[in-house]
Amino acid sequence: MDLLTNILDNTKESSGYSGNGSIDDQSLLDTYSQTIVKASEIVSPAVVSIKGEEKNKKNMQSGSGFIITPDGFILTNSHVVHQCKKIEVALQDGRSCSAYLTGDDPETDLAIIKINADNLTAVKFADSARLKVGQIAIAIGNPFGYDYTVTTGVVSALSRSLRGETGFLIDDVIQTDAPLNPGNSGGPLINSSGKVIGVNSAIIQRAQGICFAIASNTARQIAIQLIQNGEIKRSYIGMMGQTIPLRLRTRNHHKIDQESAVLITQVDPKTPAYRAGLQSGDIILKFQEQPVTSIDVLHKILTDKIADTQSIITILRFSQIYQIAIYPEIRKQN
Repeated sequence: MDLLTNILDNTKESSGYSGNGSIDDQSLLDTYSQTIVKASEIVSPAVVSIKGEEKNKKNMQSGSGFIITPDGFILTNSHVVHQCKKIEVALQDGRSCSAYLTGDDPETDLAIIKINADNLTAVKFADSARLKVGQIAIAIGNPFGYDYTVTTGVVSALSRSLRGETGFLIDDVIQTDAPLNPGNSGGPLINSSGKVIGVNSAIIQRAQGICFAIASNTARQIAIQLIQNGEIKRSYIGMMGQTIPLRLRTRNHHKIDQESAVLITQVDPKTPAYRAGLQSGDIILKFQEQPVTSIDVLHKILTDKIADTQSIITILRFSQIYQIAIYPEIRKQN
């Protein structure tokens, strides 16, 4: 009996330190748990559940969002509220509010909606440029309708790129292993201090521990523009293309440093590309002397700052290099 008692006594919680003077597992777990609890308590009042009714459909979209200003602006994913004719927001305190779409940017999968309510708690943003791989990441959202669910993990990788639903490449994406499920979309990813480090956006189907969030610095910049302008202005030239490798023989002959470029597969009529004389089969090498190594590089170059001003595109056409003047225009959102 004494031996059994001693064995049982050895399985009991200790006072917090093991024999070698280090903090035992139970104390570490308590500290970790306290960190998660405190951070979650700070942010949870700002997290909302969103339900949207699609236009011309009976389907309901659902997701999460979080309040970013005390007067009711809410940040969420574009795919949660895009083209919804009716949006309802449920607050943690039990209130239900109608919301309207303030701004939408499908290409970064971010949107701003607005509610009219008082006594709102707003989140604080962290500087995502200071994130480190391995630090705590806490996701809060409403997966499968289970309100205010908290999951934890770590920042697995930084500066990932994620292809959005529109095909646009979203840069500065955080990879995390904090479990996400349908309904988490648009909810905050926070650090141990309860500050937002990202907007939960996507999961890799049939994969475990691979989830993505749009970094807070990107999200904050997009949110400001959406609140002020209702949209993100980008320029376009009016062509479709694909990234292709350049043959070594071609590169050597024309003394081209880059290994890839963009092949134009279609030119839309009445667009800057059409007016400039670009054709299907042309290969874009440079835009304003900047190498165009992929279609994504071209998208990054086409900001609103170059709209309505002359730019020079360097192309390869029938083994000859030409420089063509073009005037990009602001693209109108659907």
